[in-house]
Amino acid sequence: MNKRFFLAWLAVFIAWFIGSFIVHGVLLHSDYAELSNLFRKEAEAQNFLPLMLLAHVIMSGAFVWIYARGVEARPWLGQGIRYGVAIVLLTTLPLYLIYYVVQPMPGATVLKQIVFDAILVLILGAIVAFMYRTTTVKSG
Repeated sequence: MNKRFFLAWLAVFIAWFIGSFIVHGVLLHSDYAELSNLFRKEAEAQNFLPLMLLAHVIMSGAFVWIYARGVEARPWLGQGIRYGVAIVLLTTLPLYLIYYVVQPMPGATVLKQIVFDAILVLILGAIVAFMYRTTTVKSG
């Protein structure tokens, strides 16, 4: 772990936390309000903000750590998008499908969760790839 790793971790953490707020606190706010029986009240949820921060710190660190272990000397944007797709297929898509099976969530809300979070993860993949980009690119 070096300076690049920690800077990428910080960049991804900030982007992920802000992106999650935009997705879940803004774009899906009205959807969640209609399902208030499934969620904590906003005032109560604020008491758990340290856990939300901790979760984002852990996710961001793991996200960068996995990318750093597999980064190749290839064009960074394509590599970041490919990585984002892999993470979406590993986490975002299956987790929301599992939640849909066990929680009485409307299908439209679940679809929005998947699409919005997938877009966020693709952006995060691009960010980490940008942070790990190199000036030399191998062909082939």
